[in-house]
Amino acid sequence: MHRSSIRQKACAIFSLALLGLTSTAVQAADAPAWEDKYVNPKPLADDVVLPMPCGGSMVFRKVEVPSNGPLDDYPISIGGTDEGRGYSEGAHNAYVAGAFPAGKTLRYTLMAKYDVTDLQWAAMMEGDCPTPSLVKRMPKVEIGWFDAVSFADRYSQWLRKNALAKLPKDGGEVGYLRLPTEVEWEFAARGGMKVSPSQFQDRLPPMTEGLSKQVWYAGSQSANGKLQLVGLLEPNSLGLFDMLGNVDQIVLEPYRLNKLSRDHGQPGGFVVRGGNYLTAEQDIRSSYRQELPLYDGEGPRRSKTTGFRLVVAGPVLTSADKLKEVQGAWDKLGAVSAAAATPAADPVEELSKIAKSVADPATQARLQSVSLTLRANIASRDEQRDRAVRTSLRLGAFLGRKLADDSKAVETLAKIYKTRVDAGQADDPRTKNFKDELDKEQTVLDDILRYYADTLLRTADDYGEEVVRKQYDLLQVELQGLGLAELKPFVEKHMGHLTAYRKDHKVARNLWLKNWNTM
Repeated sequence: MHRSSIRQKACAIFSLALLGLTSTAVQAADAPAWEDKYVNPKPLADDVVLPMPCGGSMVFRKVEVPSNGPLDDYPISIGGTDEGRGYSEGAHNAYVAGAFPAGKTLRYTLMAKYDVTDLQWAAMMEGDCPTPSLVKRMPKVEIGWFDAVSFADRYSQWLRKNALAKLPKDGGEVGYLRLPTEVEWEFAARGGMKVSPSQFQDRLPPMTEGLSKQVWYAGSQSANGKLQLVGLLEPNSLGLFDMLGNVDQIVLEPYRLNKLSRDHGQPGGFVVRGGNYLTAEQDIRSSYRQELPLYDGEGPRRSKTTGFRLVVAGPVLTSADKLKEVQGAWDKLGAVSAAAATPAADPVEELSKIAKSVADPATQARLQSVSLTLRANIASRDEQRDRAVRTSLRLGAFLGRKLADDSKAVETLAKIYKTRVDAGQADDPRTKNFKDELDKEQTVLDDILRYYADTLLRTADDYGEEVVRKQYDLLQVELQGLGLAELKPFVEKHMGHLTAYRKDHKVARNLWLKNWNTM
């Protein structure tokens, strides 16, 4: 066959293939949108919906985290306290931060509301558009880590080509789909900022109606040994379904052992979290964590109990301006504040100057290492200080609310007592009972007022105004996320008393009590 004939046949084959691809693309674009019952069986008002091929979609929820700067992250405690599983799930400190801005003191990452289903998998990975049906609302299983990563990559590329404007942005960078990190997954599984810190560290997240209302686990009273459709049960505090049970969920990083305060040095297979429909009820827990090998026999490891869900995240350094902002924040990290420092008061700066003046490279390297360690210790101290400030502000708000309630109760008792005395019933036993109750409640009120004043003075005297103001802003975000927005006016009132005290240093207990009485 002549070379020109071969070229002509190749061109013809390519044209037919291109025609087929164009036809499929048109078919996908013209496909009717999937009904909610196939993709979002329990819609919520603030769902975030991203399109998929074939008229499909995937639903996400915002997982929000407080943030006060480019290097600010949120400290949490993850893992469990069961010593028998300490090598894998031992409790330890971790940090989480959002990928996209949502105002000055808040960032968020999007996490899929449900596990990826058979229907969504077919639309993205199998070429022809599937016919939506309830049976295809099953979680996609029999997959491994490479399969999940491949799905995320294809979906990211499809969105960038077909729905770029739908993706969230940070600076000039558009988000993309990936597997969640272990910290992101556990933060969301425990309820994120929608639960209190003490609830967050419980073995299970809050479930007001019991485990079986949120989790598919082994046994006839639950999954009964069968995989279940997504979205049949109730969501967690963040509006996420089936975070625990039904299918194990693949996360991004390789498995590592826990070595008390740190990860062990050897990375292993991939990690699955949350348990599945064959997991015993007593083994369901937020810290549930297992290792699976990447390969099994001659190919990738796949399991009938393993599925996955995605997050929408993005790069960290999104622009030249962001890089400059991070560099500025890094330079300040662990440094003594300018207001409190003299030229010799900042040990980090002094060490840096000394290191630069030393000629010996080895000594210079050692001094720089000490400087980095010192900066890390100061940064850790600052994070502990910030948490203590927020705790102190919350305590002031709670005490203020208690003062508001108790002062009104005392006022009511005082009015009743005065009315009975004015009516000539001072010697009546019931009047004396009212007087005894009034005296008791007044004593309690006075004690709480003293404790409130002590708390206010300690906060004002121990922490700088700028530090308190920043943590006040973050606390307002925390309270909103925890569903405690009703406390925000009390925090605001307490902050007003703090500000006034800073100006005149008057311990105005009676005025503060009067202010609380009007709440």
